[in-house]
Amino acid sequence: MSRIILCMALLLGLANTVMAGDPIVLKTDGGALYGTLEVPKDAHTVPVALIISGSGPTDRDGNNPLAGKNNSLKMLAEDLAAKGIASLRYDKRGIAESAAAGPKEADLRFDTYIEDAEGWGRLLMQDRRFTKLIIIGHSEGALIGVVACRGLGAQGFISIAGTGYPAFELLETQLKKNLPPGLLSESNRILDLLKAGTTTDKVPSSLMTLFRPSVQPYLISWFRYDPVLEVSRLKVPALIVQGTTDIQVSTSDAERLAKSNKLARLLIVEGMNHVLKSVPNDPELQMKSYNDPDLPVSQELADKMGAFVREAGGKK
Repeated sequence: MSRIILCMALLLGLANTVMAGDPIVLKTDGGALYGTLEVPKDAHTVPVALIISGSGPTDRDGNNPLAGKNNSLKMLAEDLAAKGIASLRYDKRGIAESAAAGPKEADLRFDTYIEDAEGWGRLLMQDRRFTKLIIIGHSEGALIGVVACRGLGAQGFISIAGTGYPAFELLETQLKKNLPPGLLSESNRILDLLKAGTTTDKVPSSLMTLFRPSVQPYLISWFRYDPVLEVSRLKVPALIVQGTTDIQVSTSDAERLAKSNKLARLLIVEGMNHVLKSVPNDPELQMKSYNDPDLPVSQELADKMGAFVREAGGKK
């Protein structure tokens, strides 16, 4: 497991020198990770949220070179700051400014992202300005976040557009819709092996992009996590958020997650899409919103998240 090495300034109790919107660095034995710490102006002691971005090359601000620049997570952090809540968002290992810390594909594991989130959380917990820690995960970041929440002993957890099914079930469903019978049989064979923790070199060329041998160890590590099971294990308040115009994740996913834990509260945001913007269920407008950095995030989302952060673990 990767050993997290905290910055010396934090170990010496000098974290209060970091100002609002400042860059912040987490040093690990695999390289430096970079983030942004937003602290409300004139704040002395406030709650803090650790914001974890979604899958693929999505950066700390919620932007993805494959989908566009929408600044969703940046806006969310700014909205929280306006409500007196600090936050830290970061580029995951191998992404954007943290690209140099990315290991070889064959060495990457889903657990690595969890360890990194826990490292950031420990860094925040050593900062005397912060009264409590809430973990916020968006999309794939929700699964990373719920596991990290337990590991850190954080005071609350928020899932935004987190799936309610293990990754292998999502892949099985998608491939069943898109592959011809012969290839579907091969993909099912490979998935069965990976679910059992076994790699294979026998991959048809047409499935190599998805199941190439170098990515199989990561898939095995990812498949071990069931979002419903992880949420059910939480001992702290949780807010499960889902928008009704999200074209990537459905409200049934959120309902499934929320039902798994009596401490979980379900929030369905009418008209909110996957990048947290208020957008009708129209394909053209949906695609445009993924690349619109000026369209604000849902105000309902910001307001209710702010209220949850303040309530979770006591009003501090």
